[in-house]
Amino acid sequence: MGCATMEVLVEFYPLLLKGAIVTVQLTVVSAVIALVISFAVGLARLSRYRIVRILSVIYLEFFRGTSALVQMFFMFYVLPLLGLTLAPFVAGFLACGMNLGSYGSEVVRGAIKSVGKPQREAALSLNYTTFQLYRYVLIPQAVPMMIPPFGNLLIELMKLTAVASLITIPDLTFSAQIVRAQTGLTLEPFLLILVVYFLIASVLVGAVDLLAWRIRTIRKMNFRTGN
Repeated sequence: MGCATMEVLVEFYPLLLKGAIVTVQLTVVSAVIALVISFAVGLARLSRYRIVRILSVIYLEFFRGTSALVQMFFMFYVLPLLGLTLAPFVAGFLACGMNLGSYGSEVVRGAIKSVGKPQREAALSLNYTTFQLYRYVLIPQAVPMMIPPFGNLLIELMKLTAVASLITIPDLTFSAQIVRAQTGLTLEPFLLILVVYFLIASVLVGAVDLLAWRIRTIRKMNFRTGN
């Protein structure tokens, strides 16, 4: 990069930094929404009530079978026609969270179903209620198995937030587009945000790995102490 190019990027540094912060905020809020939906829909698919299972499958297939971008456009551009106006950031994190939550629900369902049958039988022999079965037996054993696929979904979620720029959310991609429009530079701003996206993804991967290590450590300590 030439000196003139560096000067331009330094000039637009606050804009790009703000975009990076918005990207992180959008990722975090969307991840919380996705996590809640993952457990809600995943557990609903294991419900003893048929209507609950049917509704959860409808949700899963709808959000997994349609484009996240179209869902985002629908929430931002179509819902106002029906009397419900959402701010760009709200439409963005709802679309991202609800879309990734559908995939996460399969992770939750699969992890819980993978818990051994003897564990369930032991809980039933102790007269555990359904709530106690999930609270004390199934979910604690399933969570460690959920961490790696949840980590992959988190990275996919972070990359998905880039399309939020299309509904005027001033994220990292939106900021790069502004720099391109005002300076005529294309390679430099987009190369820079590639690096920033990679750094954000690296931090997220590190956080997931740390969480997985922490959970393994706690389980080993509990096993040694007999808890």
